Amino acid sequence: MSDSTNLPKYHYDVIVMGGGPSGAHAGIAAAREGKKVLVVEKHGFLGGSLTAMGVGPMMSFHNPAGEQVVMGQAEELIQRLMQKNASPGHIPDSVTYCSTVTPFDSEALKIELESMLLEAGADLLYHTHFACAEKDDSGQVSTITLCNKAGLQRYEAKVFIDATGDGDLSAALGAKFALGRPGDNATQPMTMNLKIGNVDMAAVRQSVFDDPDDFEFDLGAEEGLRRLKETPRVSLKAYTKTWKAAKARGEVDVPREFVLFFETATPGVVIVNTSRIQGLDGTNPYDLSKAEVIGRKQNLQIFHFLKTHCKGFENAIQMDGAAQIGIRETRRIEGLYTMTAEDVLNETSFPDPIALGGYPIDIHSPDKVETNSNHLADNTKYQIPMRCLLPKQPNNLIVAGRCISATHEAMAAFRVSPIAMAIGQAAGTMAAVAVENKLPANQIDYESVRSHLIAGKAKLPATTSALASH
Repeated sequence: MSDSTNLPKYHYDVIVMGGGPSGAHAGIAAAREGKKVLVVEKHGFLGGSLTAMGVGPMMSFHNPAGEQVVMGQAEELIQRLMQKNASPGHIPDSVTYCSTVTPFDSEALKIELESMLLEAGADLLYHTHFACAEKDDSGQVSTITLCNKAGLQRYEAKVFIDATGDGDLSAALGAKFALGRPGDNATQPMTMNLKIGNVDMAAVRQSVFDDPDDFEFDLGAEEGLRRLKETPRVSLKAYTKTWKAAKARGEVDVPREFVLFFETATPGVVIVNTSRIQGLDGTNPYDLSKAEVIGRKQNLQIFHFLKTHCKGFENAIQMDGAAQIGIRETRRIEGLYTMTAEDVLNETSFPDPIALGGYPIDIHSPDKVETNSNHLADNTKYQIPMRCLLPKQPNNLIVAGRCISATHEAMAAFRVSPIAMAIGQAAGTMAAVAVENKLPANQIDYESVRSHLIAGKAKLPATTSALASH
């Protein structure tokens, strides 16, 4: 193998590894601050979980009381999609798990994220994988090596952002991390999302009113049916009795309690989030490959179940599958502070909040046929502290998205896309502040980051105390 030091070398202020919801917004934020930014993405489009993994809708921009807790660039994206009739905006969640959900057209989402990133002046590199990284004598990240159609190239940056979701860059640099739940490192299961078209949604809606006992509503059937009457798109935990009977007959063997599906921005097209692949590690390439195979087989069972037994799905068609398996949890990088479930449930007031959340603790069991939720008080607005994005070393590395520093339970709350986008905006802003002030990322002034986030229309607590040990 040739000496990597002889490879071509490129220079940026900020390099973002990963173009998912968090990485794309990190790149947008840093570029809008006037920095030279590169966003590196393994697929041929942005959006990550929302596009490559087929996840939808976004949930949730609001807390249980209906107060919007995620604003900034994420809300700007929704407004842009609405202007192009690619999203109905924030609408009532008829499952009643959240107060709102936000359906979207995935192809339009790819274009809008690209437009926002390129309008900001960032560079974009698709079909490119992370290969390895090097540190200098001070322990900072000096270069990373990427691999694509042109072979291997080396890249330098003043600040690097790990938005890979799995903490790949951080782990390669020797950063400490936790994997899955304590004790056995088992992670939340993976899911192969299934998109189905030509669904008669009027018939689906009527079937809920005809037999509400075959559906689950977190706030009860009365509230679920009320929301179903007013929401323009259907969300349902569906066919619990019918599904159980089909499992007893051996028609399906998916370890899930019900069929969960969401109507997209396109009427009659639904995303089915039901497959469940347990006992595999999303950071292991062999496990990841096995999960893809299992997921497709499960989706075939789910599709036949819907067509055979469920009103409205008689003439449904199976659309293209997701480009990759959906991953809920892998590594969580150890930062200057580790967020806990108590921080979520008790709304811990931090001296350095960079984002807010209102989604509950939502743990899909790694090994049982159950989903464990810890719902929040109505007006909850939990805070994400800046220190969770900052490893002690390397000090020019920032982590964004679901792999920031948190426990298994806390991550299960903020792992969803709206909060990930808010975290990404913060990470990009932090990187720009570090570059501007020629400081290590983990030594930047919080108040400077806060002022830039407020200018970027992010929603943060009204006041903060001086940064102190927590």
